[in-house]
Amino acid sequence: MSLDRKNFLKKVSVNRWLLVTNITMALVYFFILTSWFERGNPYLYWALIMGEIYHVWQIIMYCYTVWPRERRVDFDSDFKPPVDIFITVGGEPIDIVEKSIKSAKNLDYENFDIHILNDGYVLQKDNWREVEAMAYKLGVNCITRKVPGGAKAGNINHALANTSKPFFAVFDVDHIPHKDFLQKTMGYFIDRHMGFVQTPQFYKNQNLNQVTHGAWEQQELFFGAICQGKNTTNSAFLCGTNMVLRRQAIEEVGGMSESITEDFITSQNIHAKGWKSVYVPEVLAEGLAPEDMLSYHKQQFRWTRGSLELIFKNNPLFKKGLTWSQRMEYLSSSGFYLSGVIVLLNAIFPLVFFFTGAVPFKISTMALAVAFLPYIFLTVLTLRISSNYSFTFRAVAFSMGGFLIHTKAFFNIILLIGWNL
Repeated sequence: MSLDRKNFLKKVSVNRWLLVTNITMALVYFFILTSWFERGNPYLYWALIMGEIYHVWQIIMYCYTVWPRERRVDFDSDFKPPVDIFITVGGEPIDIVEKSIKSAKNLDYENFDIHILNDGYVLQKDNWREVEAMAYKLGVNCITRKVPGGAKAGNINHALANTSKPFFAVFDVDHIPHKDFLQKTMGYFIDRHMGFVQTPQFYKNQNLNQVTHGAWEQQELFFGAICQGKNTTNSAFLCGTNMVLRRQAIEEVGGMSESITEDFITSQNIHAKGWKSVYVPEVLAEGLAPEDMLSYHKQQFRWTRGSLELIFKNNPLFKKGLTWSQRMEYLSSSGFYLSGVIVLLNAIFPLVFFFTGAVPFKISTMALAVAFLPYIFLTVLTLRISSNYSFTFRAVAFSMGGFLIHTKAFFNIILLIGWNL
């Protein structure tokens, strides 16, 4: 295992006093901002305050997520029930399909069947017959969907109707499982209340270019400190690939939610039924990061659009069956994608000042720095320590640079809701 993988997955016990101090300084900064400085233009003032409320909320929730706590989860290496392996395919190059099938066939496990979930026909891809031929050649089952609907979730639900094993693993075709994937995951299902097991996504092409590197560094914080923190409160959620689910759990919620981020909303539905989840902090499959800005844009838009859909259409605050920790974790994760609107607001303030002279506060730069610098220093320090120093400023740049994607998705979902009303 490479040094990079060890770094982002290493469990770090963050000092509780650091977290308390970080939260305290965030609240002190907000108090100073709202109480000590003379207000300027009222519209700019309240826009800025709303943005700061968002920032403080995100900091508090991050500190809550990485707060040191332990959770006991049973694991039995001798528990080896039958498993269906689903590999989702949607027109990807045939050589990638072949490699994925061969890797799945090499899994070190006693009882599993491989199914290629071929969506090439409904997506009107030219190579859907090649996928069928490849599956036949390599001796695995190919389930070609002929009726469209539900995107990837529809593909999985169609496969569930044509298979029967009590557990199923899902891999995107470009995520290659390690030989011991099932050995490291199935033992958690000895707990009959365990609904699903999620493992990290890891981009093996992360060093290809600046896009792959930046995309990966954004993921390091999530699949490292954040997912491990969510795991301690039974709030880890499905991430689309490299996961195993109990069929009974998915049947209880009516199958995968046929939305743009089927994994996120399905996780919430499963948790609401009282099922448990576990996150395994070990790289057990390797995939591919988007290699150009267009692919990155599509990925980020899809994630943003689906996450905001959870806020505006399936808000966890009103979801019966969730614990309060789960409600807060789902809300904070989906709320991250509101950051694009906040960045846009912050970018507008200097432009407004340049053309009109209006400001939200009448304050000297030095006075603002005295209030702001301790708060931002502690925030960066918390992020660095909790991520075992794998969190980078390139990840920050990519997150902030994607504000137009996030803003576009925000207005997309708002307009869609308004249209449906």
